[in-house]
Amino acid sequence: MSDIDMTPSIVLVLAIGVLFAAGVYLLLERSLTRVLLGFILMGNGANLLFLVAGGRAGGAPLVGTTPEDEMSDPLVQAMVLTAIVITLGFTAFVLAMAYRSWQLHGHDEVQDDLEDRRVARQAARNTPAFEDLDTEESGQTLDDEAAQVRDETDGDGDGVTDRRLDDEGSR
Repeated sequence: MSDIDMTPSIVLVLAIGVLFAAGVYLLLERSLTRVLLGFILMGNGANLLFLVAGGRAGGAPLVGTTPEDEMSDPLVQAMVLTAIVITLGFTAFVLAMAYRSWQLHGHDEVQDDLEDRRVARQAARNTPAFEDLDTEESGQTLDDEAAQVRDETDGDGDGVTDRRLDDEGSR
């Protein structure tokens, strides 16, 4: 085998880069549909990467049908099949989550965690524990920014989490 046979096509390498870049971009969105599309793109990029990294195509990896030095690597094919199954399983899981979110809320966006908001409100009450390097840009510390976070659990704005009535109407 010469070195020319082992060099991957620049088009395939660019395609892998584009698939991974677009996949990462979509994974950072709040919509579950976009997250799903990003994961699928990254899965396809990983499959293509496995195939490019596996080397040139060869004969069937069966002893006796092809000389050993001309066989293709069966490990790459097994890894791609495994990656396809994992991507399919994750796709089904995220589709189920997006469908359930659509049923419950009418959209598939992931909302902020309420516990994160409580932590941010509590941090705003405490004194600053460290220097914030971003204060020169906005003039606000992290504690000032955390104090401005709207908390859905504090309906009247008094800084105390409101208690909700349970199904029987008691507190």
